[in-house]
Amino acid sequence: MLLDAPRRPLRLSASATPPPEPGPGQVLVAVKTCGVCRTDLHVLDGELPHPKLPLVLGHEIVGTVERVGAGVDRFTGGQRVGVPWLGWTCGECRYCRAGRENLCDGARFTGYLIDGGYAEYTVADARFCFPIPDGYDDLGAAPLLCAGLIGYRALVAAGDAERLGLYGFGAAAHIVAQVARHQGRRVFAFTRPGDDQAQQFARRLGAAWAGASDAQAPEPLDAAIIFAPVGALVPAALRAVAKGGTVVCAGIHMSDIPSLPYERLWEERVLRSVANLTRRDGAEFLALAPRVPVRTEVEAYPLERANEALEKLRAGTVRGAAVLQV
Repeated sequence: MLLDAPRRPLRLSASATPPPEPGPGQVLVAVKTCGVCRTDLHVLDGELPHPKLPLVLGHEIVGTVERVGAGVDRFTGGQRVGVPWLGWTCGECRYCRAGRENLCDGARFTGYLIDGGYAEYTVADARFCFPIPDGYDDLGAAPLLCAGLIGYRALVAAGDAERLGLYGFGAAAHIVAQVARHQGRRVFAFTRPGDDQAQQFARRLGAAWAGASDAQAPEPLDAAIIFAPVGALVPAALRAVAKGGTVVCAGIHMSDIPSLPYERLWEERVLRSVANLTRRDGAEFLALAPRVPVRTEVEAYPLERANEALEKLRAGTVRGAAVLQV
């Protein structure tokens, strides 16, 4: 499925050409599944500037290694791998040298600056791929590669909060809620007003409370993570956290944050963002997920219905995560 220009539907492209050859340090992956992420919508809608065009979207890729390029010894043919959003870093800038490769000045991202997984095959840098944990089928593993990884990084950024608010209860939140409960935290879920199904879903996953995003939690929170790309939720979340609390914005794109009185931020509240992921995040989370164990809830779509899956995600009617089967 190709994106030819922003704000246009994806186009199904049939090709008679053979799969591409992996270059040095790369692997050729036969794609089995690919998660549908809100970041894909931001690319599709032109909210992330200057994508590679034409572009194959998708950065929650699960597949098997078909061939390896020169110098690759991490993977062998037939091995199952995951390909995430972070597709390449320079290894030399001040961020890479400090262990903050998620902020690399020259980073390249899968399904944005590198062709992704809405396709039968993709080529990826072997250094940025992950082995898929045993116990996950191809459908269930796909959301771990972004919703899980970014959600995990956001949870770490929230600190040791015992009372944790999650704004937007979609793919990432339904994974984070399970990890948080495993860690002994209490989860408070905030959904679109009137979305009773999402609130029931959150309670089924162990949330201590679930209500509308414009409602006040029954007690002050220690931290909140905002997964919905809605800037207006920032003042609401700051109002919900107690003194010294942290609000984490976990999306790559968000609508403008409205002005707010300093009083909302005062008393040592912290407002911060999370950008991308590191390979360390991936290794830690994919080792933790089977121990929880994280169970992803998935709506499956064939590849040719990618546009339908994206529109359902836009409408907020996906329960858990949407995943394409290739």
